[in-house]
Order: sequence, then C-alpha cells, then structure tokens
Amino acid sequence: MEGSITGGFLSVFPVAVAVTVIAILVHLYFYGAWRRTAEVRRKLRAQGVIGPPPSVLYGNLPEMQKIQLQTAAMASPPHGASAIIAHDYTSTLFPYFVEWRKQYGPLYTYSTGMRQHLYANKVELVKDLNFSNNINLGKPFYVTKKLAPILGHSVVRSNGAVWAVQRKIIAPEFFMDRVRAMVGLMADAALCLIDKWESRIGDGATAEIEVDEDLRGFSADVISRACFGSSYEKGKEIFSKLRDLQRLVSEGSFLFGYISLSDRFFQRSKHRRIKKLEKEIESLIWETVQKRQKECSKTSSSKKDLLQLIMEATTNDPNIGANDSSKNFIVDNCKSIYFAGHESTAVAATWSLMLLALHPEWQDCIRSEFAHACPDGHPDMAVISQLKSVSMVVHETLRLYPPAAFVARETFAEMQLGNVVVPKGVCLWTLIPSLHREVEIWGEDANKFKPERFENGIAKACKFPQAYVPFGAGPRLCLGKNFALVELKIIISLVVSKFRLSLSPEYRHCPSYRMIVEPANGVKIVFQRL
Repeated sequence: MEGSITGGFLSVFPVAVAVTVIAILVHLYFYGAWRRTAEVRRKLRAQGVIGPPPSVLYGNLPEMQKIQLQTAAMASPPHGASAIIAHDYTSTLFPYFVEWRKQYGPLYTYSTGMRQHLYANKVELVKDLNFSNNINLGKPFYVTKKLAPILGHSVVRSNGAVWAVQRKIIAPEFFMDRVRAMVGLMADAALCLIDKWESRIGDGATAEIEVDEDLRGFSADVISRACFGSSYEKGKEIFSKLRDLQRLVSEGSFLFGYISLSDRFFQRSKHRRIKKLEKEIESLIWETVQKRQKECSKTSSSKKDLLQLIMEATTNDPNIGANDSSKNFIVDNCKSIYFAGHESTAVAATWSLMLLALHPEWQDCIRSEFAHACPDGHPDMAVISQLKSVSMVVHETLRLYPPAAFVARETFAEMQLGNVVVPKGVCLWTLIPSLHREVEIWGEDANKFKPERFENGIAKACKFPQAYVPFGAGPRLCLGKNFALVELKIIISLVVSKFRLSLSPEYRHCPSYRMIVEPANGVKIVFQRL
C-alpha cells in the first residue's frame, strides 16, 4: 500500500515540476513585457504624452471593444440619393480613437495587451514622418505578419535593408516615364468597361448598375495588361482568390495587436483556408511568371511589361541571391502588385463615381473639359495633363475616402519625431481620414466635398500640405502612386464623357474597414447614356 502511494506520488512529481516551471516562465514573460510597456509609458508621460489608463493584462483592449460595440449598436446608415450623406465616418469605424482624441488631443498613447501605441495626428509629427529617412522607422511587425499571406515578404511589407534593396528594384518601374507608356492600355481597358455598361443599358434610356465588381474587373484588367502582358481573363482566378484571402485575413480587427485564445485555438479551419489560398495564389503566379519567361525567350521586343522588367532586375541584382530567393522575390512582389495595385484603385474609383453621382455639376465640368481636350475620346498623356477638373475630383475623393486608413510605423530604435522622443518598440498610428478632416488644416468646410480646394494644387489646398497623405508618408510612400492617379483620371473622364450619373435610391452609405476603406453594401448608380 505504502509503495503504491509512493510510486503514485513520484509519477505525479515530474508533471507538477513541469507545470510549475511553465507557470514561472509565463509569469516572467508577462512580467517582463509589462515592465517594458510600463517603462515606455513612463518615458512618454514625462514628455506630457498621456492616454487612457490600461489594465494589467489587456491594456486598453476591453475599452476599445466596448466603445466599438456601443457605436455599432447606435449606427443607422442613410438610404438613397435623397439622404444626407455624412462623409466623416471616423467616429463609426474607429470610435475609440475619436473618443480618446476628445479627451487627450491629437497625440496620446494607449496599449493593446503588452504592446504600446502612439496615436500621432499632430502636424509636427506627421511632417517628420514625411521627411524621415531613418531605416529604423518601418512597418509594424505584428500588422505585417498578419498580412503575410497576401503580401509575402514584398517591398510593401518588408523593413530595413531588405526593404531598401526591394525598393531600389521596384520603384523605377513606376516612375512617370514608365506610366506614360501604359496610358493606351489603361484607356483600352476603360473602353471595354464602358462597352459593357452600354450593353446593359441596351435600347433603354437608363440602367441601374452596382459598379464595385465591374471597377475591380477594370482595375485588374489594367494591372494584367500593363504589368503582366495578359488580359484580366487570364489572371481572373488570381484576383478572385486574393479577394477571398482578403476577406479571411480582415475578419476581426488586426489593429488591436492582440490575438485572442479563440483566434489561436478555435479558428484552425480559417487558418487552414488561408494557408491553402496562399499556396494556390503563389502557384498561379509562378505559372504566370514561367510562361512569361518562355514568351520572352522567343521574342526580342523592346516593349517590356512590368513583370519582364522585374525578372530582369532580379536576375541582375546580386543582393537577391539564390534561385529560391529570386523566385520568392518575384512571387511576393507580384502578389503585392496584384492586390494593392488593383484593389485600392478600384475602391477609389468607386468612391469617385459615388461622389460625382451626388454632384452633377462636377460631371458637367469634367465632361466639358474632356470634350475640349480629347475630341476623339481616346486620351493620351498629353490629354491627361490638361484635365484639371478630374484631377481636383480625384484629389478630393482621396482626401475624403483614402483607401488606406492609416500611416502605421514602428520604431526599431529610439528616435525623435516632432518634439517627442519616441522609445524603441512603439507603434505609431496616424489616422488618415481624420487628418484629412482637421478644421485647423482644411477649414470649416473640411467635411464637405469641395474639389475646388485643389484648384491650385495640393500645396495651396490646405494650411499644411504634408497633412495630405492618401498614399502614405515619407520614403514608404506608395510606389504605385503615379500609376493609380493616371488610371483614376482615365476611367473617371471616360465614364463621365459617356454617361450621366445619379445615385440609386437603393444606395446605403456604409463605409467599412476591411484592410482598406470600402463601401460595405456596394455602390449602385443609375447610368443614363448621353
């Protein structure tokens, strides 16, 4: 009897020791992390930067989620063209930031779990973000880790020396002289979409069309033609799978910086679907690359698409290294171009048509200007540079509805921004739509659609032009900026030259954040053939 008790005790003893050791390690980990975040808060507080008091384990997460739920319960989106549409959606999508802004001003700190953040909508800090070339200021790792299935280790996601190497290769392919050569392809894709919409009108006077998916198709067609030497139909499967992947990755908020136990242990099927889609997309892209390589070896054409230029640059750059590295570089950056290059531009075009449908007077301006500059209806770069009205509309759309909601950075070393010394490991968040609506910067009409504010360019549109950041800030500025702006001007000009637009009575204004700010319920527009 005594022997069996002793044996049982000895068999349990190693388990008890293991549990105790694990408990101690977990305690030390969380205690160390808590000490680090507490020290960061102390350093910021000493400089006058305060914020909502955090709980020990979860920081300000419970308060963030509570404010979000309360706001969602009170939300009631307006219906139809006759409804008054409020363009300031920040209090609906990011209510905790708006609530804390009222209490602590444009610069405050908060935490999520053991991670410390700095809400930085103060002009002085935004200016420094624009001018900073410090390689120790990069994309927040915990955010980019979640986006890895979509962006891989591309120039959009990488940091430090890896980012610098990739940018050196990719950036020149989006310079304006390259974009200029793509204008004809963009116009052809736009005219294909217009033909599609005209066929929907048929013999009738008008047709009601939900434009979102069609504009995604147009933007994807532009990317396919200009960058990968094919039509949208050939890349349709890639775009479709990327859209599915975007929906999965954006479920739940990756802004909180905290992975719940349910997300870790009870959503394994979701993670499996993400991995499966990721592999399928990479396989499809690599097939496209290999096919393009074979085509290139058979022709000596001087006109090269973006994929060819990236392949050549990758082959000739010693920093990329072995074949596997070269393959990963090409596939990851193609994923980024496929996703960022078509999704963001398509959403911006959707918002542009929605705003023009609300403001027919600006349709008239664009229509008249386009008819004068481009009587044959097929624009080139010389025509695009003359379209002042459409430029103003595009800039104002990107001010009110920037596809990217944040400029997000992480400090990999202590540094000074504005008059604040930011400790290492802090995640900085600049809420772009909020910055674009600051009355002190834009005036009392900051929440109104007024393209004329850009009549004399961005520099004269507001008090501090560095506060206009629809494409991000600093050296991490979106590489596809020129490409996107030209594409938007072409599609908007051509659509308005062919149709009169009005908002459908069924339209329900409901901006939603799914990695980018997009209309949750789609945008239905009544098209009338001119």
